Amino acid sequence: MADVHNEETRSYNMSRIKATDTKPELMVRRFLHSCGFRFKLNDKNLPGKPDIVLPRYQTVIFINGCFWHGHAHCKYFKIPKTRTVWWQEKISRNKLNDRKAIRALRKEGWKVILLWECDLKLAKIDATFFRLLALLTLD
Repeated sequence: MADVHNEETRSYNMSRIKATDTKPELMVRRFLHSCGFRFKLNDKNLPGKPDIVLPRYQTVIFINGCFWHGHAHCKYFKIPKTRTVWWQEKISRNKLNDRKAIRALRKEGWKVILLWECDLKLAKIDATFFRLLALLTLD
């Protein structure tokens, strides 16, 4: 099946997709800051360049988009009907890179917290933030 957009339009659309400062990231950052947590962002010196780094707690947080990171059994993750094989390979590579980064961080002694975009939707956000606080204050 052919793409519904021409190459120029597709390129423009893809260029608009942000890698940092996404809405889910901003929500989590605002919440953490309001609870008194201080953190660093996107530390390039750590494997996987975590979205949020809390050095005091030796904890990193990844906030994954359900589509880009292949969130299994999630309504926000559907492989496109065009260029299906390419997308399957792309998502598989993303998942592999995620696993490698998490493994490397844990090996270095970091606690890794993974939040999914769908868990930050209105119906689940309170439970997600409650769980996040519990994970950060457990020790």
